[in-house]
Amino acid sequence: MRLGYELTIEQSQKLVMTPELIQAIKILQFTSQELELYVADQLLANPVLELDEHASAEGGESSEGPEVDGDTSIADATDMETDTAEPEQEEFDWCEYIREREFDDISYRQFQGVRVEQDTSPEQYVQSEVSLTEYLMTQVQFICLDTGCRRIARWIIEALDENGYLTLNPCDIPAIASVDPIHIEHALAAVQNLDPAGIGARDLKECLRLQLERKGLAEPVALRLIEDHLEDIAMNRMSVIAKALGLSSEEAQVYCDRIRSLEPKPGRQFGSSQEVRYVSADVTVEKVDGEYIVLLNEKSTPQLSISPYYRRVLAESEHDKQIEDFLNKSLNAAAWLIRSIEQRKQTISNVVAAIVEHQKEFFEQGARYLRPMTLAEIADEAGVHESTVSRAVNGKYVQTPRGLFELKYFFTGGVSDRTGTGIASGSVKELLKEMIASEDQASPLSDQVIAGRLKKEHGISLSRRTVAKYRDELEIPASSRRKRY
Repeated sequence: MRLGYELTIEQSQKLVMTPELIQAIKILQFTSQELELYVADQLLANPVLELDEHASAEGGESSEGPEVDGDTSIADATDMETDTAEPEQEEFDWCEYIREREFDDISYRQFQGVRVEQDTSPEQYVQSEVSLTEYLMTQVQFICLDTGCRRIARWIIEALDENGYLTLNPCDIPAIASVDPIHIEHALAAVQNLDPAGIGARDLKECLRLQLERKGLAEPVALRLIEDHLEDIAMNRMSVIAKALGLSSEEAQVYCDRIRSLEPKPGRQFGSSQEVRYVSADVTVEKVDGEYIVLLNEKSTPQLSISPYYRRVLAESEHDKQIEDFLNKSLNAAAWLIRSIEQRKQTISNVVAAIVEHQKEFFEQGARYLRPMTLAEIADEAGVHESTVSRAVNGKYVQTPRGLFELKYFFTGGVSDRTGTGIASGSVKELLKEMIASEDQASPLSDQVIAGRLKKEHGISLSRRTVAKYRDELEIPASSRRKRY
């Protein structure tokens, strides 16, 4: 075998992911909150970028800026399955452009129908004003305790978990480990008398017992139920409880309902150290003159522009090549970022419009009429690849006349029905909920009976196991636990 070296030339096609395309893919997939954080980082890294705080709220026209790789849509560029390579982006000569043409702004091209949503109402933030510890500390200042007991009570309050339970032995709390146990018990009793009832309990049974005592309902039967039959109450075993306590099933039901009305976690109604998370709609769907229109929420997308100061610097930097190169690079990066965000908005708008067209019965008549829908179907209607649709709906929300929904909600599998077109699993769950809501509570429907009714009344063939699965997903207990006496 002869070994040697030779120089050959060949032509081939490869999929090349430029940094700009990678950035565009990331931006499309970002949620609103992630995009806001990403833009904040870019504002720090790129001096020519600035937030456009005076952008038109009514979708007015913006001055044209230079195109960045204008022959290729970013939405198409993000389709990973394409079999041709993307040409490397050509750097734009900003210095020459600025000297030859006057312009005031490079920012978003506003879309028709885009509007700015009103600021989020404070009522949408589910957040307590005070924490459990603060609430209890305020109360302990006004109860009749000597200074030593009040100090111990404060240490006990500090040791409570977020649900209001004292999970530590009071004697194991370092600050009061050397205190007389009698004083500790006295302080603990004072804490347990604070509001809400059940605070300071060491386990669930004590928590429920404290609440019954506060209400004056601590009857022997109720206390025995708490002590010996909590599992039977959870499983709705009325016959077992009635036999054990010598009660009728109706009497057992009354006592169990009373215990079920108690709060097992009295501290959870207060604020915690965890951050409150909320979502805002990226898109709004409204019905106008009988037609559904898609409106982008401009507030969910940071609006960027090119700093006029750096445009002037570039225009005046004829003899400084280093400044020209730096600003050219920064301006190209800024223009691509602005266009990527703009294309993200357009892609989301197109995808939502396709979803609305596909799910018109849902918007007209409700969740029972949700149709099976796949990424491929929406990709065909929107003219993009499945991967683009997947990124576009990731973590995005739409406000509709029927409520706020995650876009992924509309993509669901289905089962066959008598029409042959199929019905979404979400629609089947709605039917299941309606059947259970209207059932005779003295004789609730079993999963097998529900499966039979779905087949007979709606032509939907489901096994008992599938019905049980859907019921569990809806957090509806089995028929034995729904029975009332």
